[in-house]
Amino acid sequence: MIFLDAAATTPVRREALEAMWPYLSGEFGNPSSHHGLGETAAAGLAEARSGVAKVLNCRAGEVTFTSGGTEADNLAVKGIALARQAADSSLNRIVISAIEHPAVEESARYLERVHGFVVDVLPVDGEGLVATDDLRAAIGPQTALVSIMYANNEVGTVQPIAALAAVARERGVPFHTDAVQAAGWLPLDIKALGVDALSISGHKLGAPKGSGVLFTKGRLRVEPLVHGGGQERAKRSGTENVAGAVALSTALRLSHAEQPDQAARVSELRDQFIQRILATVPDALLTGHRVQRLPSVASFCFPGTSGESVLLELERLGVVCSSGSACAAGSDAPSPVLVALGIARETAQTAVRFSFTSTVTGAELEQAAAAVETAVGRVRNLAVPLQRHQPLPG
Repeated sequence: MIFLDAAATTPVRREALEAMWPYLSGEFGNPSSHHGLGETAAAGLAEARSGVAKVLNCRAGEVTFTSGGTEADNLAVKGIALARQAADSSLNRIVISAIEHPAVEESARYLERVHGFVVDVLPVDGEGLVATDDLRAAIGPQTALVSIMYANNEVGTVQPIAALAAVARERGVPFHTDAVQAAGWLPLDIKALGVDALSISGHKLGAPKGSGVLFTKGRLRVEPLVHGGGQERAKRSGTENVAGAVALSTALRLSHAEQPDQAARVSELRDQFIQRILATVPDALLTGHRVQRLPSVASFCFPGTSGESVLLELERLGVVCSSGSACAAGSDAPSPVLVALGIARETAQTAVRFSFTSTVTGAELEQAAAAVETAVGRVRNLAVPLQRHQPLPG
């Protein structure tokens, strides 16, 4: 099997498993307990927090551990907006892009539906980029928060986050970025990015599912979503997942160290893969930005097919990939991301996303590209006789 669905999840790194194992076995204490086992767990949690802070170039106290990227996004969008509104009731608008992950979009819609916020949605161009001028025009005196993702999970387009965050900073509005797909592939220095909040998910970079991080800058107030014992500096109550935090910190540290070399290597393989697909599959359409894209993502539409049919055929040929966001699996509707890029709905339903781990090889991608050519050809050939035998109108 050739696994090309890393944007959905990645295998757990051995180093992360080894780092977390003691906290699942002998050192299983609750970090809030005042005895030896608890203190050992608390020390492990503190070390994990410091490890994340070092990669992000922030203070340990600005790191909140969560159950994953979705919770981190929810806490950022809802928590910051509600805290800002509590301090100033006139702040009732949120700015997001048209291609946000559902964790951000649905959080904003919840605030709209339940708390009376207005959601301002920024358009993107045909390659998925947000224009700084559009953001500047959208921010007004009532804007409580801007949330624009660092890199898109479906088409891989990388936003000019530093430039966008600078626009928000000029207007005195907090800026959050969903960096779930960026982690492990792009720089995460929050000072260089200029962001006020940033979300990460552990299972996208070699840690187990169920671990995540939200960075929030300094004294930026966040209304908690989970209430209880006041853990995580009262931002996220509940007994901490020490093992998950340790694994995430380990995976983040290792991927950060490897990032420059692996990003360059995989980017070259990605470009070769894209060129092969465009050269051998008639009418293949590359989606997302040609240059400003994640090293790990190559996404296409194959007109004249069904994306799901191509996926099934690819799996028969030993290649595992996806039709887009795993969070929208099972939906018959075309991807809102592709529609936002101006792609026709019928064409959007032919989408296939290939996303790579940091260990992918050139040989694997050569084999996968050949499988794509075969799979698309088979699906198109099947579609022709089906069309010919459709009953005539009337």
